[in-house]
Amino acid sequence: MEGKEEDVRLGANKFSERQPIGTSAQTDKDYKEPPPAPLFEPGELKSWSFWRAGIAEFIATFLFLYITVLTVMGVSRSRSKCSTVGIQGIAWAFGGSIFALVYSTAGISGGHINPAVTFGLFLARKLSLTRAVFYIVMQTLGAIVGAGVVKGFQKNQYELLGGGANVVNHGYTKGDGLGAEIVGTFVLVYTVFSATDAKRNARDSHVPILAPLPIGFAVFLVHLATIPITGTGINPARSLGAAIIYNKDRAWNDHWIFWVGPFIGAALAALYHQIVIRAIPFKTRD
Repeated sequence: MEGKEEDVRLGANKFSERQPIGTSAQTDKDYKEPPPAPLFEPGELKSWSFWRAGIAEFIATFLFLYITVLTVMGVSRSRSKCSTVGIQGIAWAFGGSIFALVYSTAGISGGHINPAVTFGLFLARKLSLTRAVFYIVMQTLGAIVGAGVVKGFQKNQYELLGGGANVVNHGYTKGDGLGAEIVGTFVLVYTVFSATDAKRNARDSHVPILAPLPIGFAVFLVHLATIPITGTGINPARSLGAAIIYNKDRAWNDHWIFWVGPFIGAALAALYHQIVIRAIPFKTRD
C-alpha cells in the first residue's frame, strides 16, 4: 500500500496545480526571438538555395495563374452559371491551388506566390530586401507566363471573356475596389503571419499546425466576398500577369488599385501582427 500511495502522490504532484495557457505558457526556455533579417545580404547571391527559391516562386506562380485563369475562363464562357463551378468554384480554385502550392514550395522559398505576402514579410524583417525584390520579380514573370499559356490554349475566347483580368465591376466605385483589396489582403497576410508564427509553433507544439491550410482557406473566403467587387486581386502578380496578356484598356484603367490596395493591406497586417499581437517593440531586451 505504501508503494501505491507514493505513486499516487508523485502523479498528483507531477504537474503544477494549474497549467498556464495562451501566452503565459511561453517561456524563454522554449523560444527565442529570431534576429531580424539584414536589409541587404550580398552573400545570398552566391547561394544556390537563393536562386532555387526564386525558381520555385516562378513555377508556383505560373501554375497558380494557369489553374485559376483557366477556371475563370470556363465559368465566363458558359451562358448558364448552373452548368459550371460558378463563383464558389472559382474561389475554391484560388484557395485550393494556394493550399497545394504553398504546401509544395514552403520548404524551398517559404511559398509566398504573392508580392503582397513578400512585402508584408519584408516589413516584418523576415527576409532581406535582396530576396524580397528577387521573389517579386520571379512571381511577376511566372504570372505573365501562366496567363500567356492560358491565352495560347484559347486566344479568341480569352480576349472575348476578359482574360481573367481584375477590374472594378459596374456598380462599385474605385474607392470600393481599393477598400476591398486592402481588407482582403489584410485577411490573407494576417493569416500568413499567424499560421507561420514560430512563437506559436514553439508554444503549441503539441497541436499539429498545417500552415498552408488556413492560408488557402483565407484566400477562398476572400474570393467569395470580393469577386463581385473586383474579381479579387489581393495578389499584384496575378493582376499584372492577366492584365499584360489581356492588354486592353479595361484591364489598365483601374490597375493601380491592385497594387496599392494589396500593399497597404499587407503593411497593415504586418504592423498589426508585430506591434499588437506580438508586441515586439515593447519587449524588454536582455
